Amino acid sequence: MKRIAILGGGSWGTALAIVLSRSHVAHHLALWVQEADLAAAMSVQRSNDAYLPGLLIPPQVTISNLMPEVLDGADIVLGAVPAAHARSVYTQTLPALNARMVFVSATKGLEPGTQARMSEILAQVLGGRFRPRIAVLSGPSFALEAARGDPTAVVIAAQDAGLAAALQNEFAGKTFRLYTNSDPLGVELAGAMKNVIAIAAGACEGVGLGHNSIAALITRGLAEMTRLATALGARAETLSGLAGLGDLVLTCTGSLSRNRSVGVQLGRGRPLADILAGMRMVAEGVGTAAALRDLAGAAGVEMPISRQVYAILYEGMSPREGIREIMERPLKHE
Repeated sequence: MKRIAILGGGSWGTALAIVLSRSHVAHHLALWVQEADLAAAMSVQRSNDAYLPGLLIPPQVTISNLMPEVLDGADIVLGAVPAAHARSVYTQTLPALNARMVFVSATKGLEPGTQARMSEILAQVLGGRFRPRIAVLSGPSFALEAARGDPTAVVIAAQDAGLAAALQNEFAGKTFRLYTNSDPLGVELAGAMKNVIAIAAGACEGVGLGHNSIAALITRGLAEMTRLATALGARAETLSGLAGLGDLVLTCTGSLSRNRSVGVQLGRGRPLADILAGMRMVAEGVGTAAALRDLAGAAGVEMPISRQVYAILYEGMSPREGIREIMERPLKHE
């Protein structure tokens, strides 16, 4: 029976603990929660009222804010921490890690300042001690719906096809279906970029635009996501699959999307600082927008929607002005 350590007691980390408790293969599950008071409350109440209220955490899930306790004997380390904090958290794990462990990132974002993907951060942090085996979990998956048992399909990606297949078998359950993929670069980029496009989709709704606008935004958003991903070495077909198009549609249209919600409120004229101050959970697209601008600039790839999202977030541009600038770009062939 494999031991799985899940790092991150937010909505997605908690949901993954619940989901994996239903896998076809039985596991020992341990969930690391950073806040000691929240970890204690979750252990007693068997629910995460702060991030995923109303859902029972099964008794076989151990909950702790003590990193060594959670990582003790782990075979698989599954990271579900915000992108901006991933490096710090993985650095904290170092004393308890060893080369036989498998590392899976379930974070959809880029590190602000470095533009690093989560697998790159893992490789950088752990590479001084051993060469880690790394996979990426992504795809259209709202935490609440996955945890309550709605049928959910995601991607498990690794350069090592055998590793991806082994994790597929370990994680799969009756309502949690995994597809393997050998393009972790494309899967990670897609998971990060779609959050930025979702802010734009929310802004369209916030200013009162309709379905025509959202459909155009999703389609052209996918086009610019694919341009950057392929320029960086990913496969175009990855962007048309679950991790790309699937997650893009979900995040741009679903009412549970935090990134879309940020965009809606921006479109209605609310300042970004006020929006973020009222959120306990992280909207990864806000930090990723800056990293994505730098990444696209270094690659020489034009990403007009993502660039306007950055301008709205960080340069004071109004959502209406950003939409107008996109619509007034030179006409071209699709």
